[in-house]
Amino acid sequence: MSSRLLAIFGVIAVALTFLASAPHSEAAFPGPNGKIVFTSLRDDPNPSFCFPTCNYEIYAMNADGSGQTRVTNNPASDGGVSGPPAWSPDGGRITFASDRDGNLEVYVMNVDGTGQMRLTNNTAADGMPSWSPDGHRIAFTSTRDGNIEIYVMNADGTAQTRITNTSRDAYFPAWSPDGTKIAFHALAPVMFANLDVYSINSSGGAETNLTNFGGDDTNADWSPDGSQIAFTSVRDGNPEVYVMNADGSGQTRITNDPGVDGNPAWSPDGTKVAFHNVLNVFVMDADGSDRVQLTTNPATDEWPDWQPLPVGGMAEVPDVSKASSETSPSGAVDVGVLIGVAGAVVGLALSASAWWVWRRPGPSGGE
Repeated sequence: MSSRLLAIFGVIAVALTFLASAPHSEAAFPGPNGKIVFTSLRDDPNPSFCFPTCNYEIYAMNADGSGQTRVTNNPASDGGVSGPPAWSPDGGRITFASDRDGNLEVYVMNVDGTGQMRLTNNTAADGMPSWSPDGHRIAFTSTRDGNIEIYVMNADGTAQTRITNTSRDAYFPAWSPDGTKIAFHALAPVMFANLDVYSINSSGGAETNLTNFGGDDTNADWSPDGSQIAFTSVRDGNPEVYVMNADGSGQTRITNDPGVDGNPAWSPDGTKVAFHNVLNVFVMDADGSDRVQLTTNPATDEWPDWQPLPVGGMAEVPDVSKASSETSPSGAVDVGVLIGVAGAVVGLALSASAWWVWRRPGPSGGE
């Protein structure tokens, strides 16, 4: 048997070991940084005076701000005040909220805007979706029980289940990378209260108050390793981005601007935070330094979310129904294979000098 064939079998063995030992939420945030999606009013004929019928559309761009491309094309509002579009953990799909069917509902689509499918169908308002790190579930908010509560459903829209039970309204659910917690913001349970950040088990239960300061604390987003949460706060007089430990300790301001800084989104590699300032999307290092403006449109660009690329650095999620070999992270491959194991796809690449292994959920989202 040739040394090259033996090497291929060796890589396959390593990949199968990797698949078997990977934690259940492996496909979540950690990994190379992909594109950034955001919502924009640049296609509304009167963006400064459009409320409440604004034509928000979803755009995608490279992490440096180049290649800004419109993903949705609908006269209704896609994203916008209903919350940011959210990437699936394999970087292959986007969930978002839209009022295109008469009221706010949750949808999902491919990264290029094709395959748009409605997941909720309720006379109440359903919005603010957030994908679980294993790709199997989506958290969202709904007014179907009279006030705004957080629900969880399967990624195909089935089994919609309420997990919060509060009269104070709960907004913007965000999954922890291990899938056990969901952060959100709600009014504190006192008269004349401000909004605080809370967490709850992803199956429901008691809430844990993470912030308790004067001024609203909102729009939480977990770091890829689960150790920190970024959020927006007006405790210093205007909206700024803060970071705290996952238990609420160590709350630290990382922006300092007289304008509006808010709605932070961690990069998958944990080194950057995207956010919006007044009308445009910016990115900065995780400590607040090296701030760079990505969009410059005079209309509003906001609500960024960062695409996680599959572990191993694939620039695009391969379509296993059409290919048996793919390009490796380096782009130089002598031998490449994709195999399906336990509902997932393992990619193998072998060159003369190195090999790569990457993994993503299969077409059904299975692990």
